[in-house]
Amino acid sequence: MQEKILILDFGSQYTQLIGRRIRELNVYCEIHPYNHYPAIDDSVKGIVLSGSPYSVHQKNALIPDLGGLKGVLPMLGICYGAQYLVHSGGGKVEPSDTREYGRAMLTVGDKASPLFAGVSASTQVWMSHGDTITQLPEGYTLLASTDSVRNAAFRIDGEETYGIQFHPEVFHSTEGSTILKNFVVGICNCHQDWTPDSFVETTVAELKARIGNDRVILGLSGGVDSTVAAVLLSRAIGSNLTCIFVNNGLLRKNEFASVLEQYKGMGLNVIGVDATDKFMKDLAGVKEPERKRKIIGSGFIDVFDAEAQKITDARWLGQGTIYPDVIESMSVNGPSATIKSHHNVGGLPEKMNLKLVEPLRLLFKDEVRRVGKALGINPELLGRHPFPGPGLGIRILGDVTPEKVRVLQEADDIFISNLREAGLYDKVWQAGVMLLPVQSVGVMGDERTYENAVALRAVQSTDGMTADWVHLPYDFLAKVSNEIINKVRGVNRVVYDISSKPPATIEWE
Repeated sequence: MQEKILILDFGSQYTQLIGRRIRELNVYCEIHPYNHYPAIDDSVKGIVLSGSPYSVHQKNALIPDLGGLKGVLPMLGICYGAQYLVHSGGGKVEPSDTREYGRAMLTVGDKASPLFAGVSASTQVWMSHGDTITQLPEGYTLLASTDSVRNAAFRIDGEETYGIQFHPEVFHSTEGSTILKNFVVGICNCHQDWTPDSFVETTVAELKARIGNDRVILGLSGGVDSTVAAVLLSRAIGSNLTCIFVNNGLLRKNEFASVLEQYKGMGLNVIGVDATDKFMKDLAGVKEPERKRKIIGSGFIDVFDAEAQKITDARWLGQGTIYPDVIESMSVNGPSATIKSHHNVGGLPEKMNLKLVEPLRLLFKDEVRRVGKALGINPELLGRHPFPGPGLGIRILGDVTPEKVRVLQEADDIFISNLREAGLYDKVWQAGVMLLPVQSVGVMGDERTYENAVALRAVQSTDGMTADWVHLPYDFLAKVSNEIINKVRGVNRVVYDISSKPPATIEWE
């Protein structure tokens, strides 16, 4: 039985980060809404209460039922979690005179506390709260303070229950990982045995037991998630997995043929379907971004379904769903507002009467890559930048035509090839080119031109939720610009997008 830490989510923007930090310690953890978590069994070694945008004094304050948890299992309350432990115990939590946000120096008062073992007597932490603990209840022992927050850390006497009013999971808490390790390893006694190799071994065995001799269909995209999911399934059920790779005509230059070749070299049973003509016809004259996304998404379902119907004995649909998707769908506040429709195979299980199998649904993106490495997948494939499901269809602003696709594929190929040649590709999280619905005057030779502008986009991120533009060298940008303008017929101007997310998004549509 895999030991684990349960993180009860009160809606903090940092909750996923707590999970990532704990998993970096090779300790498995799960995130669940504070009011809806699984039955506690012997596999649960400890509980973390997350922060929250709420106050314990609000009418709609989030009140967990900690019966059977508090005082029974080790518990760590972070920010709101700490304030709730104090408030429910009869202490005082009051609005701060000033909002306590940003870096602070924590002074550890109780150096013998197992929570602060190996932590410097004075260490930088990150604060983010509007309320503060002004009085600890009886039976609570003060462990650490800052200049402005006296009760920055505490322990409940006679219990392995701790509370901290700072965020150890964020980068700015310089010894935060040590504090989390002290809790999950030192206090909860977790064994740090959750590794990519152990995940592969356990998951393959579970897939074999669950699927048996049934046949599974999986839609491949050429991306990391679907590829790793396919190899895991293949490891478990072999030729009983059939993969379908659909070319919607909006892939990168030569991508359909090259990725198909790579998949066959990996021993996967892959059917390639070139549906370029269908997608170009369906998209003709459509300019509105959401409509384009929906046409591409429903078109994929139609093509995939038609191909899958030829496989008469399939019982399962495989998907590359990963953990952030799962967390979002069951978050304490419900799914976030839709910024853009996401391209997926939603609707297929019902339409095809198939059961879902999602071998990666417990993994974060970086963990998917580590599992892929353990499976021996080509590093070049694992290191591929994320690519939107609708492909170049949402990088062509305005209507999509075969000629515009050609122009964008050529320009994009030059940008990506140069990133690789300059050793910059692996230093960028995602890069691509946008074709703008803008013509501008230019001069080539002695002739006046009136052609398209393209925008280069390169961002750094960990999960795509936030992103910063990458400071690519000027001489590199100059080389790419010159090559695109000289080699791509129809482009006479290149610009570089220096917008971060938020407020901008990574893709332009």
